[in-house]
Amino acid sequence: MTDVPASFPAASLKERHRSSLNTRVLLVAGILLAVFAETITATTLSIARLDMPGDLAATSDEYARLNMGYLATKMIFFLVTPWLMNRFSAKICLRSATGMMTLTCGLAALTPNLDIQVLLRIFQGMAGGIILVGGQTVLLKMFHKSGQPAIQAVFAMAAVVSPTALAPSLQGWLVDTLSWSWVFLFLVPLGLVALFLLAVSEIDDDTGATGSGVDWVGISAASVFLVCLTYILTRGHRWDWLDAPHVLHLTFLGVASFALFVIHQIRSQNSNALINLEVFRSPDFTFGFLASFVAGFALFGSAFAIPSFALSVLKMTATEAGLLLLPSSITFVIGLFLTAFAVRWAKLPPPITVPFGILIFMSAMWLLSGANGESGTHDLLSAILLRGLGLGFLFLSITLTTLVGLQSQIAAYGVGLFNLGRQIGGLFGVAFLETLLHNQTMLNKSILGAHIASGRASVSEQLQSLTALLAGRGLEQTAAMQTAITTLGQKVGYQASVIAYDTAFQSITVSLLIAAPLLVASKIVISKTMPPYPPDEPSR
Repeated sequence: MTDVPASFPAASLKERHRSSLNTRVLLVAGILLAVFAETITATTLSIARLDMPGDLAATSDEYARLNMGYLATKMIFFLVTPWLMNRFSAKICLRSATGMMTLTCGLAALTPNLDIQVLLRIFQGMAGGIILVGGQTVLLKMFHKSGQPAIQAVFAMAAVVSPTALAPSLQGWLVDTLSWSWVFLFLVPLGLVALFLLAVSEIDDDTGATGSGVDWVGISAASVFLVCLTYILTRGHRWDWLDAPHVLHLTFLGVASFALFVIHQIRSQNSNALINLEVFRSPDFTFGFLASFVAGFALFGSAFAIPSFALSVLKMTATEAGLLLLPSSITFVIGLFLTAFAVRWAKLPPPITVPFGILIFMSAMWLLSGANGESGTHDLLSAILLRGLGLGFLFLSITLTTLVGLQSQIAAYGVGLFNLGRQIGGLFGVAFLETLLHNQTMLNKSILGAHIASGRASVSEQLQSLTALLAGRGLEQTAAMQTAITTLGQKVGYQASVIAYDTAFQSITVSLLIAAPLLVASKIVISKTMPPYPPDEPSR
């Protein structure tokens, strides 16, 4: 019998380690590309809102169905994905969702039919929810806790930095240079590469076909609640909120559905409940779940207000508005990896950077509140950079605090709820700012208009100057006078809008100023009233 060389076992072990490392790299790359594709899909409508309605022959209310269908379905699948992963495995869920996202984006680029677009957006929301929850759960299970700060920082680059900094600039360029359909076409090769990487890599997880039943009551109640919530928060301002009977009825239906969902989940924990309430036994998760609302409010609210200000007040193109947020991606990434370094190598607790993140972000919003119609990119740059740094400090700390300590078998439920909290917080943030901007603009118009009365010397001089200028360009005297009055009214409206955006940025600052001590108080109460949570067994 031939002796086996002593070096063989070591070489074999080294080869297996290299193969495992290559597989992990491919898997992480596939997940990140799939998440990046989802973030571009999720934010497409905000940049293309001036182009798509005309091509689809859609009114503003009809066009809003595209966004509502996507958001409501995505949030529903934040809750459904853990069951899907237990039933079919994470591998099948991620590959299927990535393939669905790729296919529906290709079809969306080819059809001008509004109803088909709405249906495709629903499937895209379904795929997006699965990709975000499935991808982050796999990363939590694949890597040891000591590696989570770095891996979650990388994941946040695709899931958080992309939709708020990178995606708008890419979409703006595609919309201005080509058309909105090219945004979806761009996602096809990206999705195919992600699908290939997920197909050639192995996903080692402890999920599989368990044969568990379907919580139809929980899914139905959650779906009704989230559909009602999405409609109310995205279209409520359009109908003046509860002044519209159908919005009031949807509010009652949503509250009743939410109550039914909560009661059913509490009573069904020993059977096939949609969510596992075991996650709320963790004080860190409970606090992080609350903090996710605040983080979502700040993230999505500012991501809505800044491009909107650039488009409507500064009269930037879609490309310029998208590029405005691009520098913040650099400081965002710096904040992420500084936090990762502080947690991983300096051994500091994850919440240590949260106060810095909140203070820096508040400073950024306060600086933006001083912007006006004459502001340029250079005037806004310092605030944009501070915003990115603050969000980087804030988001990774909250993610690590909330998710890393969860036991492996319930991690997916925690990821789904954490993403749901952030998304709902974002919906509240955007709805609040939309309503504030509308009401403040109307109020400012009335206040400014009261000072522009006939007979005032300054107003008469302005009208005479405009009239003379227009008459000198060939307009008849009466038409020149009427045009001068209209122009003056437009100037009043423009100035009213500038003041409204300043108020909006100030309101974000004040909101965080109120939320910060409430979060601190909740952290203290939760830590003192809840028993310690058992740590996850080191299986990675």
